[in-house]
Amino acid sequence: MDRALTHRSARRPAAEYETIADMWNDYLELLAADAAAIEYEGPVLAARARGESAADMELLERGKAAALRVREKFLTQQRRGNELTALYETANDLARLTDLDSVLEAIVHRARQVLGTDVAYLSMNDPERGDTYMRVTDGSTSAAFQQVRLPMGKGLGGRVAQKAMPYATSSYFEDARFDHTHDIDSAVDDEGLVAILGVPLRLGSHVIGVLYASNRSKRPFSQAEVALLGSLAAHASAAIDKARLLDETRIALRELRAVNVLLRERGEAVERASAAHDRMAQLVLRGGGVEDVALALVEVIGGPLLVLDEEGRVLSEVGGIQGPAEPDFSQLIAASQSSGHAAELSIAGTTWWACAITAGPQHLGALVLQRTGLLDDADQRILESAAVVTALLMLSLRSGVEAEDKVRGELLDDMLRDGPLDTEGLNDRAHRLGNDFSVPQTVYAIDPEGTDRLRLARTVAGIAWKRGGLSGPFGGKVVLVVPGTDPGAEARDLARELKQVLGHPVTVGGAGPVTGLPAINTAHGEATRCVSALQALGRTGDGADASELGFVGLVLGEQPDVHGFIAAMLGPILDYDVRRGTDLIETLRVYFAAGSSLSRTHELLHVHVNTVTQRLERIGRLIGADWQKPERQLELQVALRLHRISDPDRT
Repeated sequence: MDRALTHRSARRPAAEYETIADMWNDYLELLAADAAAIEYEGPVLAARARGESAADMELLERGKAAALRVREKFLTQQRRGNELTALYETANDLARLTDLDSVLEAIVHRARQVLGTDVAYLSMNDPERGDTYMRVTDGSTSAAFQQVRLPMGKGLGGRVAQKAMPYATSSYFEDARFDHTHDIDSAVDDEGLVAILGVPLRLGSHVIGVLYASNRSKRPFSQAEVALLGSLAAHASAAIDKARLLDETRIALRELRAVNVLLRERGEAVERASAAHDRMAQLVLRGGGVEDVALALVEVIGGPLLVLDEEGRVLSEVGGIQGPAEPDFSQLIAASQSSGHAAELSIAGTTWWACAITAGPQHLGALVLQRTGLLDDADQRILESAAVVTALLMLSLRSGVEAEDKVRGELLDDMLRDGPLDTEGLNDRAHRLGNDFSVPQTVYAIDPEGTDRLRLARTVAGIAWKRGGLSGPFGGKVVLVVPGTDPGAEARDLARELKQVLGHPVTVGGAGPVTGLPAINTAHGEATRCVSALQALGRTGDGADASELGFVGLVLGEQPDVHGFIAAMLGPILDYDVRRGTDLIETLRVYFAAGSSLSRTHELLHVHVNTVTQRLERIGRLIGADWQKPERQLELQVALRLHRISDPDRT
């Protein structure tokens, strides 16, 4: 249906509507036509004019709200897609670099387009004059603004160039952080700019310019927008650096013809670096991943190579690291971050090269290369280019993962909340995400206990992602649901792993294995009570499951689940008695009351001793052959006592 038809449908008179369903269909048509938000009021106004009931109006209002939420999600996904497309196109421009100005103009244009600002521009530092001047603008209408020069430290751009840090303001003229001068303020006012974001262009540790995005009205800039503009700035720096290298090569060819061999070698090195960058950029455009870039890099400059995440964990290994266990690379990576280039370090007779993977101010990880020979300038630049390409891939992957994590977190929240469960709907959502709750699941509640909650949630989300499960914050704790059969051992492993990653102890309570949504909901309550019991026992930072604690968990938990404990201990016997009309539960109670004496039990029950033996054997088959062990007997007797107290007919 075209947009014009949709608009007519949304504004048709109330008399044309036969049912509320017709109005709901209008919302679907508005979504399909990408209509403006104001147009979603049409069905509501029509219904009100028709005099629909209050219940129908409430239903329609809920439909409008749901449709607007869907519209917002569509717009968010579209915006993220535009951002990634801009980064990929910029990488492609850099790979095909023939004219520096055209590449910089494309980057500035994309910055304005993707961030949705009125103006974008790029300034370059002038080392001889000690200031920064306008190089490229997009959306600017003022000649004075296009020719302005900013002294170091003056205005927003001069401060970015001096401090080598991103700065943003939603209202430049009201912001006292910046050193305002008449010339700068006059040029900014002439252009009509209000909100300004600036990020530095770096070559190594040096700032060579500033990339800006500006608005002619007040507007705050998010961290994601700062990171995106920083990525575009990194491409602009790479383009400038690449152009500088090509210029140096041409000058060398003109001035040093006598050393033709040396020039040829240098030219080949530059060509090799350019070809390697082209190859990796093409990998990205064809949908390759981080490991594909790592393989291509090793093929070009040799290896072996490690790809690390921001926590220093190995994401990928190519070539097989030689020698003893991997050393601590944190200082080496910090040196690369500081310099903006690959850094070298010799450890135990082995040379390592590291290049930090960054996107603006964000640290995403590092490429770490083990080397036996020298790494020449060309190879260093290839390594650095690979880090830039890897940053693009990680940003793309992170964007997709965050979107899916949000969907998974919403599913988990709906699974665990109180009230009736929409089992069919929840299972359908789970299947679309690749989760099958008919497979045994284990449930864990993790208490942050003073750690960084966001970092804990992200770490647990990574574990859920790898194991095909769900995770998310719920009820003050982080909850993890994954396929498994041994919650006690896995809870202890989780506690150790999270302490190692976070550097702080966390307590993990487990429950299961269970199948089906209602059982998962119940297991979550058991896992939460298990955490409280562990903390009450002084076992903070440890892991266990509910079955390991037995009635201790019942006593020490914040919300004792008496009926759940009875069901866990005596459920199979009680179910058997209901189905068969027997009273095995009374036989078990009398047996314990008689001090586990068969003769005394048969006297009290007035049945033959063989009958008692047969009943006890049946009980063993129902709850396990170890039921007469002392620790099991204690829990069973507690459960029997609670069952008798909770059943008025037996007291």
